[in-house]
Amino acid sequence: MTTALFLLRCIQIGLSIRDLDLLTIGMVNDLYAESRNDECQDSYRQLASQEDFDAF
Repeated sequence: MTTALFLLRCIQIGLSIRDLDLLTIGMVNDLYAESRNDECQDSYRQLASQEDFDAF
């Protein structure tokens, strides 16, 4: 990941330069991934039941 791409991801999730003093690169990447997951409504329609966990 380039510096420019990293800063773009920070802007996309609403982080400021001051926020970056408190976060690691990995934390920023996790925040970005989770923000994209929040937009995906159709992927989690089916929830696992107790039988599914038992079979696992």
